[in-house]
Amino acid sequence: MTLNLHEKLDRFIDLHREAIVQLALQIHSNPELRFEEHRAAQWITELVEASSSSAVTRPFGGLETALHARCGLDRADAPSVALLAEYDALPHMGHACGHNLIAAGASAAFVALASLGDELRGAAHLIGTPAEEGGGGKIMLLEAGCFEGIDAAMMFHPFDRDVLVHPTLANLWLQFHFSGKASHAAIAPWDGQSALSAVTNTFSLVDSQRVHFRDGVRVHGFVTQGGEAVNIIASKASCEFSVRATHVDELARVRAIVERCARAAAMASDVQLEITARRGYKDIRNNEPLADQFGAHLRALGRAPKRTDATVGAGSTDMGDISHAMPSIHPWIAICEEGETTCHQHAFVRCAASQKGLDAMIVAAKGMARTALDFLHQPALREDVLRAWKQL
Repeated sequence: MTLNLHEKLDRFIDLHREAIVQLALQIHSNPELRFEEHRAAQWITELVEASSSSAVTRPFGGLETALHARCGLDRADAPSVALLAEYDALPHMGHACGHNLIAAGASAAFVALASLGDELRGAAHLIGTPAEEGGGGKIMLLEAGCFEGIDAAMMFHPFDRDVLVHPTLANLWLQFHFSGKASHAAIAPWDGQSALSAVTNTFSLVDSQRVHFRDGVRVHGFVTQGGEAVNIIASKASCEFSVRATHVDELARVRAIVERCARAAAMASDVQLEITARRGYKDIRNNEPLADQFGAHLRALGRAPKRTDATVGAGSTDMGDISHAMPSIHPWIAICEEGETTCHQHAFVRCAASQKGLDAMIVAAKGMARTALDFLHQPALREDVLRAWKQL
């Protein structure tokens, strides 16, 4: 029975391939930044409502560009799974993270599941999650209660190789605003208090502390304001740092170090310091039984995923926060040759609209639809998934 349903899912996605590809290319050609993804949300809505009997709720969870659709059993005791769609772009780069493929792939998996009608033994949800690139849309939806009653969540992410289980880093952003005293840099430099010196000293002090960071920690920053003119002692200067660590406890420790460096730099330059923190994301808790199930389907569909790959670095995603709330997977799917390019590079933008990228999206959509079906139809798998999540 389940094998036959897998075939039905595949055939449905193949039948609607043209519309799915068109959605991916539309989003790619019209990149929208975080919380501004109005056209993407509209195009996803049009595909879902044209390809299924499911109505799309938009806005959703208090976010204008978030969306939700549901299919399957409408019972409180029925198992449920969410397919997550991202669709925001990067500033000045466009879809250098391939979110156009994530959105179209998740939508395809959802409408395929919806096509099963009464044969679906649970509920499937499509949740459009804005602003993964620094906005934390998933966290906002989680806090708004939009994931209540959902038993597991899944998505895929484009990359240069197929990897089933890969870590991500907990992160946050720190802004340091220094205020000193302006003075003529040649006539009376002694009468000034340089906010810019505090900024440059902050970078030096942070670098001096890297020897104390654990493996996997990443701290990098840039100057956001560096003064007014070359001959003026800068009275205002600012910088921003991204702080990442393998888990939230280490993130808190490193944050304290970086803030201490900024305070020391302010003291040395006799300037005032204001610290502003922007909440980031938690590290991801990959659910291995669910990831392995997805991997089995990838292999059946002709891919050869690695379970993990220690040679690959790690970034951050608000899917990490979802994984702390429920069993979740975030596998990587190759849209280019290994080593050719990677996320947040200009070449990756082209790959996100390439034939190879679109083909990979279709395979990922089938894999997600199959895995979601298995989760809803196989009590033993659900038990394994829940047991693994509780042990994390």
